[in-house]
Amino acid sequence: MGKRRGHIEEVGGKFRGVASAGRDPVTGRRRQPKTELFATAAEAEAELLELHRQIDEERQPKSRITVSALIEKWFDVAELEDSTRERYEGLNRKYIEPAFGSIQFAKLDPEHLETFYSRLRKCRYLCDKRRAKNHICAPLAPSSVRQIHAVLAGAGQRGVRWKYFRVNPAELAKPPAAKKGAPDPPNEAEAAAILNEAWKTPAWGALLWTVMVTGCRRGELCALRWSDIDLDRAKVTIDSALTRKLQEKSTKSEQDRRISIDPYTVEMLRSHKKRAAEQCNAAGITLGQNSYVFSLEADFSKPMRPDTVTQRYRRLAARNGLRSTRIHSLRHYSATELLAAGVDLKTVSGRLGHASGSTTLRFYAAWLEEADKRAAGSIATKLPVPDPLRRVPRTPYERVLSDLREAIEGGEYRVGSQLPSNETIRAKHKVSTGTVSRAIAALKEAGMIEGPRGKRPRVIAASPKPPTPSA
Repeated sequence: MGKRRGHIEEVGGKFRGVASAGRDPVTGRRRQPKTELFATAAEAEAELLELHRQIDEERQPKSRITVSALIEKWFDVAELEDSTRERYEGLNRKYIEPAFGSIQFAKLDPEHLETFYSRLRKCRYLCDKRRAKNHICAPLAPSSVRQIHAVLAGAGQRGVRWKYFRVNPAELAKPPAAKKGAPDPPNEAEAAAILNEAWKTPAWGALLWTVMVTGCRRGELCALRWSDIDLDRAKVTIDSALTRKLQEKSTKSEQDRRISIDPYTVEMLRSHKKRAAEQCNAAGITLGQNSYVFSLEADFSKPMRPDTVTQRYRRLAARNGLRSTRIHSLRHYSATELLAAGVDLKTVSGRLGHASGSTTLRFYAAWLEEADKRAAGSIATKLPVPDPLRRVPRTPYERVLSDLREAIEGGEYRVGSQLPSNETIRAKHKVSTGTVSRAIAALKEAGMIEGPRGKRPRVIAASPKPPTPSA
């Protein structure tokens, strides 16, 4: 007989089973989960056997590790970009820690998390309507709530992998749906206003022009060096990006790309480089090939901060009353203008550095009214003009109509001549007077004949007029 695991204990005249589930790998303490209280020891014994079966199947958590402790361990091993790590740590400190920090991770459940997400979407302060009268609820954006969920789900996955528990409760919870992107690039007039004002400072104007032409991200723009630009071949190489901490890393999609630029942009960059070289010469130094293209330093040895570019553009856009004050909207502008000009989706996607064209269409192809009108006109020229009179005759009325139409189109009844009388047509086709009148009315509606009722109609057109859209 095997060694007994656990025991039965009496509490206030009732009985419960106390199992032996080994030691907690984090705290080192013995784990002794207990059953509910039962009236008899036999019932408690039966439930103890079921509890041991669950333990053997790893349904009981092996560790009492808290949410705070597990997330901290996850941050130690997770491979995250610096900007992403900074964002996640801030969300954990501000929202996750106060709500769940001391709770055992294994005791989280989808209901707790989804309720938490819902409350954040109503008010980031998790107000319970008992705050001061001047309190104004400020909902947390869906993207931020989804990032909170990403932290919990990522930590939970590690917990399962490290065998702290079997099921990741965060994976069972559903975060708010991602908000669909609604790009709002500047229109032609807004783009002109931006460039006209920016060009008061040529270096700033050159920077914004480069973004519009290449569609590069702000981090990629700030990381550009003169060694990345081949003015003779009119090519710009984008193979790195700058973080907010001024550290260079690979591009967001981890794809290097070579972008062609037009002659005007080449000359604009030549002029920008010439001004930079003159500025360096005045300081007694030489502009090197490894110098940054856009810099606030006299020797161009340090790049512009991405946040500086963002803030400066925001002020410029606000002064000009633009709908979007994000510099990212210039990337949208590049994509939509290229697509509207008829550039194929694969080329546009490649210039933007997307892995597939679907990303370009989903996030960066803003709805362009003019392009849509051109598309409508294009498809209309490909379609045959509808002609309701030209159909296979199936009834006596349609046979009379078809015969008369073919006679007019074939020249038997020329423009200006009269059709035969109703009696002649009725006798030829052996139909009623009403059937002939109906065919005559259809030809009049088609604009082929005219004439008052009771008189022989006169031919006025050799072919029917196209039906109007309301027909």
